[in-house]
This record gives sequence, C-alpha cells and structure tokens, in this order.
Amino acid sequence: MSRRRRGLSREERTLWAAVARTVEPLRVEDAVVEPPPEPEPEPAPPPVVAPVKKLRGKGADTAPPRPVPPPQPPAHPPLHPIERRTLTRVARGTVGIDARIDLHGLTQLDAHDRLRGFLFSAQAQGARLVLVITGKGKAGGDPHYGEFAERGVLRRRVPQWLAEPGLRSIVIGFEEAHQTHGGGGALYVRIRRRRGHGVDEP
Repeated sequence: MSRRRRGLSREERTLWAAVARTVEPLRVEDAVVEPPPEPEPEPAPPPVVAPVKKLRGKGADTAPPRPVPPPQPPAHPPLHPIERRTLTRVARGTVGIDARIDLHGLTQLDAHDRLRGFLFSAQAQGARLVLVITGKGKAGGDPHYGEFAERGVLRRRVPQWLAEPGLRSIVIGFEEAHQTHGGGGALYVRIRRRRGHGVDEP
C-alpha cells in the first residue's frame, strides 16, 4: 500500500525557500522557484449584539419598575361655612329659606332618619338653603327613656349628623340660625345643587 504524501506546511515552505536562495543552481531550469505565499485568512466578523433598550430617567438602569398604586376612592368634599353676607341677607329676608323641618320632640333615631330623608328630598327639589329646627332644650332627661328622651340632645347631635361623610354629597355647610329663625335652637343648612347623576361644588 502506497503511503500518502504529506504536503509541506507553511513554515516548512518558508524555511526551504530561504535555504534555496543561498544555493547557486547548476542549471537555470533546476532553479527552485519560491511558491507564492498562501493568502491570509480573512478575520471573522464581530458578533452582532442586539441593542439593549434603556429606560429614560435618572436611575432607570438600576431601579426596578414601581408598582402602580390602586385607584383611590374620591375624597368627601369638605364643609364650608356659610358666608356672613348670606347669613345677613337670610336674617333680613332678602334670601328666602326653601324648606324647613322641625325635629324637636323626636327621639334620636327618628330625628336622624327624618333629617336624612328631608335633606335628600330638598336636594332633589333644587333647594339651596333649608332650616333645621332642633329646639334648645335643657340638660338632663327622663330616666325611664334614658338618652333617647334627653332634652337638648338634638341640638348637640344634629350638627354631628350634618358633618357625617354620608351627607357630604348634600350638605355644603351649616350655621346657627338668626334669632328671627330660632337662634341656638335651629340651623341654616346650605344644599349642594345636583346636576344629572353628579353633584356640583359650592
């Protein structure tokens, strides 16, 4: 079996050519011709790296995205005092009272229910200013009925009820009435105007 002839490596060809240049040939046809150098292999193209999309803003490269907070329920509108000019005009009769309710003599439970129903009805009818009569009363009460028969309890409790969050969509504000309308035993209450399904601001 014949042995396959191995070709010269690049280094061997270079060395042989250097030695051949130092030897003088006997005949021109026997001169060693240096083989042409092999072409250099082309360098491989650099790997293509996809661009990384950066977030805008300071610290965007390191800070994780912030969670979106859940929507907050709308805050109850605050109460506003009735302007002194309006109070003066009401006392003089220049500004009329659209509706009134008399609560004195009722228990707290009945008075609270009637007050809420009265305010909702007044707003639905477009009232702007109403009078709530609580009565002045006196301290103390009937021990048989306890606090439900306490005299003057409505004078203390009605302002608390008017300030409840559940009535902020109806009540803008309230003030003690003038002597001509009951003084400390009554309250002027301003009503928010209702438009469609919403309620406007004062």
